[in-house]
Amino acid sequence: MKVQSNSYTFLYSTIVVLIVATGLAIFSTALRPAQTRNVELEKKQNILSSLRVKSDRATVEKLYTEYIKDSYTVNYKGDKVIGIDPFKVNLREELKKSPSKRNLPAFEATKNDSSFLVIPVYGKGLWGPIWGYMSFQKEATSSEGLPHFNTIYGVTFDHKGETPGLGAEINQPFFQVPFRGKKIFDDEGVFVSVDVVKGGANPISLHEVDGISGGTITSKGLEAMIDSCLVSYQNYFKLNN
Repeated sequence: MKVQSNSYTFLYSTIVVLIVATGLAIFSTALRPAQTRNVELEKKQNILSSLRVKSDRATVEKLYTEYIKDSYTVNYKGDKVIGIDPFKVNLREELKKSPSKRNLPAFEATKNDSSFLVIPVYGKGLWGPIWGYMSFQKEATSSEGLPHFNTIYGVTFDHKGETPGLGAEINQPFFQVPFRGKKIFDDEGVFVSVDVVKGGANPISLHEVDGISGGTITSKGLEAMIDSCLVSYQNYFKLNN
């Protein structure tokens, strides 16, 4: 075959493409366990962060074992679902389902002799997905019909591509810390979530936090994320004891 012919060029290009594709496939397969492991460690760090526990790659496993006592999946009724690993639940896909068909991850924790529940959240910001974890401290006392988990202990939020200096600030302490102590149920046990208020929240409200100046769309997206995710857990919040 002549090296200057079209047939030779086509054959040569095809062989090169196949070699490169095969190499990339092998490389990707080899890296998959490490990638899966990195995702797992990042999730554990985020769960701990919502509990206001600092960790890094060197300490995350030890601290996770110390604080997280159980993890499982629940359904809309608040019942545990057997056989579904909460770490493998894709919350983005679950939120596409009707609430009654969702599988919902839950993580139980203890800290300073108090009990906590950690819940993942996922939503949409201005430019892409936003996500995070929220921890709730178990009420010392809870009347009949009122939730056992109502008070937010800590949150951690992050994003893929929000505007730097504006919506991207959802991952900063100045935005996250005010969520502490807010409640997602009112005094009658009705789910009301937490509003992210443009222009300043009512300082005495237990259901409002300040939005980010200039980041209104991201702020409201985060508000919608919290509401749409936590509403699916409301029966579990009330039943769990």
